Amino acid sequence: MRRIKLTVAYDGTDYCGWQVQNNGATIEGELNTALTQLTGQTVKVIGASRTDAGVHARGNVAVFDTESSIPPERFLYAVNALLPEDIVVVDSCEVAADWHPRHCNTEKTYEYRVLNQKLPDPMRRRDTYFVSFPLDLEKMRKAAGYLEGEHDFKSFCNVHTHVEDTVRTIYRLEVIREENVITFRVRGNGFLYNMVRILAGTLIGVGRGLIDPEEIPAMLKAKDRQAAGMTVPPQGLTLMKIDYLDGRVQTGGKGRRLKAGPGEGQLFRTSL
Repeated sequence: MRRIKLTVAYDGTDYCGWQVQNNGATIEGELNTALTQLTGQTVKVIGASRTDAGVHARGNVAVFDTESSIPPERFLYAVNALLPEDIVVVDSCEVAADWHPRHCNTEKTYEYRVLNQKLPDPMRRRDTYFVSFPLDLEKMRKAAGYLEGEHDFKSFCNVHTHVEDTVRTIYRLEVIREENVITFRVRGNGFLYNMVRILAGTLIGVGRGLIDPEEIPAMLKAKDRQAAGMTVPPQGLTLMKIDYLDGRVQTGGKGRRLKAGPGEGQLFRTSL
């Protein structure tokens, strides 16, 4: 039995999120179906990040166990032939049998994109949130600076978040404008339920002049969801990548040792 790691990109518009549900199609469900058909054995993937309905990804991670003889690096080609066009496996490799995508030291990078112009663009409705009001870039950048670092983000998570510890670290929160698209790029050691969408909503409030940048420390201190900005819709959010910081690499058999880079902790590939 081998454990295979997949890096998965998808347009989440038409899905009820990552996790298998009874009320509609999910990313996890489509992967399970395709891999079961490919290997001839029942497959249930384990995902790193359970993205919500309508949220996209360029670098989510999943693993599954298999007795298939397909070379690890060929799984992506084989399974992509069986997946819908809005889900693509962009990398596949073998990892240690005990490697778990959620039980590792990681950094995650998300981007939230805002289309900021006078009129909506029907070609960008699936991957941006439309805001017609002018947004002050410098004020949003100043507010973002207050959010960087280790804080209790209880004010910036859904009220139904069921975790005891709401302290997280944001290593970088950038506000970038390219033509009419403003991107909030955030990298941290973990994120609470709806946290990135609430951060984005708060920064938009700052950009519109509804919130002063200097109010951010008080929002953090309040530990009250009502203190922060709105939760913006899911379509602007993309999980860009997950960096695995554990550099241990499995070796043995016909494998070759790989230098552990971003997202490549404990990896093992068979020779081509």
